Amino acid sequence: MEKWDILNADGALTGKTTLRGRCNLKPGEYHLVVHIWVVSSRGEFLIQRRSDNKKLMPGEWAATGGAAISGEDSYTAANRELYEELGIPSSRQTLKKIARIKRRNSLLDIWFINTDIESDKLRLQKDEVAEVRWVSRGEFEGMIDGGKFHNYGKEYFDTVFQKIDDLLGVRA
Repeated sequence: MEKWDILNADGALTGKTTLRGRCNLKPGEYHLVVHIWVVSSRGEFLIQRRSDNKKLMPGEWAATGGAAISGEDSYTAANRELYEELGIPSSRQTLKKIARIKRRNSLLDIWFINTDIESDKLRLQKDEVAEVRWVSRGEFEGMIDGGKFHNYGKEYFDTVFQKIDDLLGVRA
């Protein structure tokens, strides 16, 4: 069973832990979640469809990522999730934290990596990821608007797109 550290609202360790699936966090307690956005030099997004066997959001197109396990900081969790789910190696130079969003009982750190890795070079974690594909920004936004990609909320996508545009030097 996966163990998670419990954090306070500022992201500091409280010294307490909880078990995945038995997570009854009190107000002001959070666990750390990471999302990693893989974007090509052409501005395309690498998206993934979750395995149909997942308990949460089965078969949905969603962000790469997951919960940090006890003892992991945000970078370590993002680096691990990216490599486990897609087989993409990263480093502190290539993986950049772009935002933190406070959710109901999680602190969601959003990471970005710029790579042109070909889909056939990826190594998918089959119990997590059913398939992947590169999509243009327009196609991606259409999937979100059309309900074909998990809707993390307007604030989330506004933040993701703005931060990635800033990193890629895209002008509005």
